[in-house]
Amino acid sequence: MSEITYTVPPGIENVAVKEFLKNCGISSTHWKKIKFSGNFYCNDLPVSHPARLLVSTGDIVKWHLEEKSDIIPQDIPIKIPFEDNYLLIVDKPKGMLVHPTHGEVTGTLANACLGYYKKCGYELNFHPVHRLDRNTSGLVLIVKAPELHHKIAPKGKKLFSRVYTAIVHGRLKEKKGTIDLPIGRDENSIIRRKIKSDGVFAVTHYEVLRYLEDMTLLKATLETGRTHQIRVHFAAIGNPLVGDDLYGGKRDKIDRHALHSSEISFTHPVTNEFVKVTSPLPDDMMKLLS
Repeated sequence: MSEITYTVPPGIENVAVKEFLKNCGISSTHWKKIKFSGNFYCNDLPVSHPARLLVSTGDIVKWHLEEKSDIIPQDIPIKIPFEDNYLLIVDKPKGMLVHPTHGEVTGTLANACLGYYKKCGYELNFHPVHRLDRNTSGLVLIVKAPELHHKIAPKGKKLFSRVYTAIVHGRLKEKKGTIDLPIGRDENSIIRRKIKSDGVFAVTHYEVLRYLEDMTLLKATLETGRTHQIRVHFAAIGNPLVGDDLYGGKRDKIDRHALHSSEISFTHPVTNEFVKVTSPLPDDMMKLLS
C-alpha cells in the first residue's frame, strides 16, 4: 500500500483539497482513485467525503492506495543507493530488462523491485520514471506511487537530470560539444533507430573525460530521452560506442555497449530537497580503461 503525504504551504486559506492537489501535480484520474479509496486523512483524522474538504496553511493531508500488479515478484538481489518513503533508485546491472516482455516475464528489474517490496511488506506496483536498454547499466529512478510520476517528469518539462558515462571508438576532436540530430525508427529494423530529417527532436551534450589509445571516455548529458539516443548520436558522428555492434561498434573488448547511467539529480517531488545520486563504473568498463 502506498502512502503519500502533503503539507499545505503558507498563503492558502480554505481551498478545496482537490484544487490544492491538482496544483501539486495530482491528475484528475488519480484524484478519483484517492477520493474513493476510503483511506484519506487530514491532520491524521479520517475524511469521509474528501471532495468537500477545504484545507489551509499547515494542514497535512495523506492517503493510501492499494495497487495490484501482474508482474511476478522475485527475490533477485539489487543495489539500492537511494530510498525514502516516495522514491527508489536502483543500480541496474547489464543484461537485465527493465520491464517484462511477452517472451521474458521474469528476471527483469520490475520482478526484482516487486520482490524487494514484498520482502519489505509494501503493496506497491512498479513505476519507473525512465528506462534503460537491457545492456545499459546504472541508475534507474522509480516512484513508489503513480501520482508522483507526473510531478517529477511532467510533459514538456525537465525536472531531473541524467548523466551517462560512455566509451566510444576513436578520439573526439572537440573536448565539449552538443549533438543535435533528430531520431526516428529505421524502417528496415524492428529495433534500430537512425538519424532522420522528419524524426523526433533529440539533443545530447558531451564532455571528454579521458583520451585512450583508440577510444574516448566521456560523459553525456541528455536534454531529451529518445530510444537509443546516445548510441545513435555517437554513431552518427563517426564514434560509435565500444561494443555496440548494432550501431557499428566492435565487441572484441567488451560484450555489450559501453554505456553506464552514472548520475541522477532532481528536486524531490514531495520534500523539495535536491537529491543527487552517483554510481561507479562497472568492472567491464573499468577494464577498458586499463
